[in-house]
Amino acid sequence: MCLAIPVQVAARLDDSWIETEVGGVRSRVSSSLLDEVAVGDYVIVHAGFAIARLDVAEAEKTLALFAELAERLRASHDALHPRIP
Repeated sequence: MCLAIPVQVAARLDDSWIETEVGGVRSRVSSSLLDEVAVGDYVIVHAGFAIARLDVAEAEKTLALFAELAERLRASHDALHPRIP
């Protein structure tokens, strides 16, 4: 099972390579499978390849949901392993 997290294009390195960023982590990714990718676009990456470009609003909504989930997990000691009454 894969979990796809939107990443934002931070820089174009050349015709087929981009630098992406999510949560302060930057990665070098091949953009050779997509027609056009611009700085600021959101993409889904699998195995080092950008495989799809995403709508900005949907990508930001998804990232907000992941941030909310992370906050709830930090707030509860039982979030990952709830106690059974």
